[in-house]
Amino acid sequence: MDARPKTSSIEEAAIPSIADPAAIEKQATRQGLEALKDISFGSIAGIAGKVVEYPFDTVKSIQQDGFRGLYRGVSAPFAGAAAETACLFFSYRLAQEALSAASGLKSGDILPLSGLVTAGAISGSVTSVVLTPIELVKCRMQVPLQSPLDPTLPRNAGLSTRAVSPFAVIRDVYRREGLSGFWRGQLGTFLRETGGTAAWFGSYEACTLFAKKRVQKDQPTVALQDVELPIPQQMASGAVAGMSYNFIFYPADTIKSKIQTGELSASGVRPTFLQVGRALWQSHGLKGLYRGCGITVARSAPSSALIFTIVENLKRAFA
Repeated sequence: MDARPKTSSIEEAAIPSIADPAAIEKQATRQGLEALKDISFGSIAGIAGKVVEYPFDTVKSIQQDGFRGLYRGVSAPFAGAAAETACLFFSYRLAQEALSAASGLKSGDILPLSGLVTAGAISGSVTSVVLTPIELVKCRMQVPLQSPLDPTLPRNAGLSTRAVSPFAVIRDVYRREGLSGFWRGQLGTFLRETGGTAAWFGSYEACTLFAKKRVQKDQPTVALQDVELPIPQQMASGAVAGMSYNFIFYPADTIKSKIQTGELSASGVRPTFLQVGRALWQSHGLKGLYRGCGITVARSAPSSALIFTIVENLKRAFA
């Protein structure tokens, strides 16, 4: 199957003439259906990926509560994963359409790899705005009571990894910092998502293209974009994409998490991205910036493989 998301032709991406109501209605209907597919398929894939990924975050609970403990508190991560993945694929498609139109591609042409990487970066930058509040709540839920929290966020008896609900964290953040408090760490999320998502989609597209060229050798009469890849090859491409995303820009995520939990805050001062990064480097060096990277990369491989495979097969089934 064609594992590469299709780009739209110039005729499809262009805004219909205002004098042609039928064309406007047709374009609006098409865009609405495509948006619904992106959001629905991305949400389903995101939740499925989280089912695989979540136990890595709670593996210690096996010793305490058995298998059921692996998925304690998973409802909030499910919602976050659904929102993130839906936004990623939705904005990725829109970015491809915009770049296709700007590049003057002919009908049926596919963006070159550099264009797909650019579309991935655009998708990541857009998604970072949605993702920062979600990850801030997640980080606050995971900070143990004994952690030296930001003095501007005094320690709360209820904010423990086992007792707190996401709604309690949301109320606490809003009460102490207002609406802008949910976007603490936005720069770190923006850097990680922009670069990481470019690597995520770029790696997937590159691996898929390589696999298609190999398959095409046995099917010389089939156009490259029409080559159907077996599911194992789709999943392999997705796994490589997940590992690329998490490894390359992992330091940005480390710094962002420290900002959101306030672990390296000076008294009464909200630290900047550079200040926290410098403090980590001085204290632990490069190793400190990549602490926890191994388990993160390991969990991202099966999760990302599942996400891409589900999205692409759903798109094909409902084309």
